[in-house]
Formats: sequence, C-alpha cells, structure tokens
Amino acid sequence: MTAFEAGEGSVSGMGVESSAVIVRMWEVRAHPEAFDELLSWVCEAMLPKVEVHPLHISSEVYSSTDHRLVVISKWRGSTPEEFSDPPSHLVSRRPQAWDFTEVDR
Repeated sequence: MTAFEAGEGSVSGMGVESSAVIVRMWEVRAHPEAFDELLSWVCEAMLPKVEVHPLHISSEVYSSTDHRLVVISKWRGSTPEEFSDPPSHLVSRRPQAWDFTEVDR
C-alpha cells in the first residue's frame, strides 16, 4: 500500500491530505430541439475545462430519451471543481449537481 492509499500523502502536490474520492452527479435537461447542441457543449466546451484539474480522475456522460444529460465525474479529495452553467437557450432548467462518497459495506 502506498502512502497515498493509506491516506498519508498529498494529492498532486495540492496539500490535500486524503485518499477520499468524491463522485459528482451533474444533470441537465435540454430543450428537445437543442439536445444535440447541449451534448456538444458538454463534451467539447465544459468537460475539457474540468478534466485538466489536477484532482480530476474521470468523467462519463450519459443521455436519456427525455433529453437529459448526466455527467458522472470522480475527484480526489473533498472539493470537486464546479461545472459551468450551459448557455440558457439550450436548457429547460438550470443544471443540478450532487456529490457522493462511497459507502463501506
């Protein structure tokens, strides 16, 4: 086990003394006619800015048949990077986000 895995090391030199992983679920609903444009914005504009953050581990994008997009991202430490709001003309309501930690079972 490494010092980081044991919770003894800092993360990416950022001084974060934790091996915790936060999972952020970010969800947004598109106007039906704007779904493709919103998907492009998420994948080509928003996520590239987030994924360069040193505490970012991974991101996945999911879509639903009712014009929603969900981004599941994993982060080292306890404070994930905030996501930008999409252009308002693409969405039927503002995005929502929730942060989760793994449950020991």
